[in-house]
Amino acid sequence: MYKAPVDEIAFTLKHVANMGDALDKGLLGDLSDDLVDAILQEAGRFATDEVAPLAEVGDRQGARLLDGKVTVPDGWADLYRHWAEGGWNALTAPEEFGGQALPYMLNVAALEMWNSGSMAFALGPTLTMGASEALSAHGASELKEKFLHKMVSGEWTATMNLTEPHAGSDLGVMKTRAERRDDGTYRIFGQKIFITWGDHEITDNIVHLVLARLPDAPAGTRGISLFLVPKYILNDDGTPGARNDLYCHSLEHKLGIHGSPTCTMIYGDGKFGDEAGAVGYLIGEENRGLACMFTMMNNARLAVGMQGVAICEAATQKAVEYARDRTQGKAPGWSGSGMSPIIEHPDVARTLVTMKALTQGSRAICYSCANAIDLSHRMEGSDAAHWTERAALLTPIAKSFATDCGVDVASLGIQVHGGMGFIEETGAARYWRDARIAPIYEGTNGIQAIDLVTRKLPLSNGDQVRGFIAELKDIASAVRASNRDGFAETANRLDASIADLEAATDWLLMQLSKGDQTAALSGATPYLRLFGLTLTGAYLAKGGLAEEEHGRDHRIALCRFAAENLIAETAALKDRVINGEASLAAARAVLG
Repeated sequence: MYKAPVDEIAFTLKHVANMGDALDKGLLGDLSDDLVDAILQEAGRFATDEVAPLAEVGDRQGARLLDGKVTVPDGWADLYRHWAEGGWNALTAPEEFGGQALPYMLNVAALEMWNSGSMAFALGPTLTMGASEALSAHGASELKEKFLHKMVSGEWTATMNLTEPHAGSDLGVMKTRAERRDDGTYRIFGQKIFITWGDHEITDNIVHLVLARLPDAPAGTRGISLFLVPKYILNDDGTPGARNDLYCHSLEHKLGIHGSPTCTMIYGDGKFGDEAGAVGYLIGEENRGLACMFTMMNNARLAVGMQGVAICEAATQKAVEYARDRTQGKAPGWSGSGMSPIIEHPDVARTLVTMKALTQGSRAICYSCANAIDLSHRMEGSDAAHWTERAALLTPIAKSFATDCGVDVASLGIQVHGGMGFIEETGAARYWRDARIAPIYEGTNGIQAIDLVTRKLPLSNGDQVRGFIAELKDIASAVRASNRDGFAETANRLDASIADLEAATDWLLMQLSKGDQTAALSGATPYLRLFGLTLTGAYLAKGGLAEEEHGRDHRIALCRFAAENLIAETAALKDRVINGEASLAAARAVLG
């Protein structure tokens, strides 16, 4: 059974992602070190004792659609109410709407634990938080007063409606339409697919954020508007009233996240109400909806990265526990009676330590991204601009590298279980099935790689990424000065991976400056993995340096392992970035 790694999370937040430094400098308001620990402890308790025990029930039962009503797995309605009553939905929301205005770093740490407990359950709250942020940033005052208090409290959930059957990543061709009404509202007509938690009965209203196009809108993405479309139209006193003209037509039958209702939503076909068309309220300005939605999507991408971290942690815990109990053969040097636990076999140990290194590396990357988001909101002028760019640079890496690791680590966990891993009853397969969606939604990892190379590397004419690489070099230099046996030598391997990153970065920036998009994009995905592995080595080293001050060696040992067994891949990835275009172009002929 999953147990929240509260101490590991707290250490990474404070000593690797720089929360400790921000606390010392007073950048996080009245937040204290003790309060951080108390919040993490309670989040960990809730994830361990209340969320995780219902994960298997959710996977086995799944969400169900019967007689037009969507029901969630047994126990989940009470679980959600307990979660909302605990104030978890309000951690980072504005105080004026009932939020606690705490740092985003604490929120992503809590998200990790809830997603480790049950990714399918945590998806609903995650979307509500993102929608609350979008409404807070772009909604009119009257709209916020009507809806935001209930969304922040978790009394109402929320969704994001982008995808249509013919329009996935290319939102410019969406067909959902909006029509103006004289009373200032709009009527929404269309179909949306893959809508996470699109319908259920656990709250008395659901707030849908829907992208749609007005009749006179410009073509493409510049003609998309964002609308708030509630399941129930509010009465004058703010309570849910008449049913809006929208409904869940069907539920998707998915590889994983079975407990999460993934809906096909129909808007405006006259099934409900006297007039066809779902009543909607404009968020922001007409034809500027995509910019509003990206407020939600950017942090949602980091939240998805946290799903990758969460699966890594849960799958690793299960695999280590199994390997300690499962006996098979006799490992070299085994002196006990009978067969040895498989954790004693070198190859199994290598697999488990690999899982551990990728988990901690992904966690550090995501927490560091959250730190950049926090500082961008809590500083001013050039400092705020710097951290805004740093968050932008790290977001596609956090989303993609962590979710790729989630899939890889979950797969390795199945391998550790052997044949039993292929059997559903052990629970190892569920982590892989749940993890497999994370590299796909909120912008596929291929799209994230494109975003990293074409939009994020050129920030400040490349100075942002170059400055970041310089910081990584400083970490390697600190490792070289270490007095710990074997740790100083790790600096050479860190230097090599950082040099690979720097060379690939310079080459890509050169291709972009020449306008050679094909060359740059041919190497985008290997470049993102190169970046992620380099950061894994550097952040594990940073953790080792912090631990060294306390006279311990576990993190140093993990860093050495990663440096000698994982990050050497950066040399091959650099070569793929720089020299892979020609072979890719030639090989496309085999596709017909």
